[in-house]
Amino acid sequence: MVARQVAVCGPRNCKEIDAERAREVGRLLAVAGATVLCGGGLGVMAAVAEGASSAGGLVVGIRPDTNRETICDGLTVAIWTGMGEARNSIIIESADAVIVIGGSPGTLSELALANRRGGIPVVQLGGWEIFEDGKAVDLGEIVATPLEAVAVALARDATVTGE
Repeated sequence: MVARQVAVCGPRNCKEIDAERAREVGRLLAVAGATVLCGGGLGVMAAVAEGASSAGGLVVGIRPDTNRETICDGLTVAIWTGMGEARNSIIIESADAVIVIGGSPGTLSELALANRRGGIPVVQLGGWEIFEDGKAVDLGEIVATPLEAVAVALARDATVTGE
């Protein structure tokens, strides 16, 4: 059986709070036995890879380029697509759940793709709010902590603890 694959998406130019949250999300996912999917670059991507790999987790970085020198530390596997931001679709379609941490236009595209796909948990930690005709659009569950984010993402498969 393939381990549950959880995409963790966030900006390359992130706030320190987002990097801290991403490291803890990565650690918790690794402890729970999930495979982490990310963009394999800087910011949230590097932080989640660091957190997961430090706990012995499997981390797959799906890169937009073909430059072998642009990957972050902590990846177990790197996939160079040469597809630019279109690789966001590969990340989302490969995921059993998506956790979004922080925000940027690229992150928003991943959030939109995850919601459009449907059928998988979509969790926001430090989330987005978008309105249509004055009403908030449902973009997934908004949570306050890394532990909540991982628990929601893995709710179908595992009990997540802070240990």
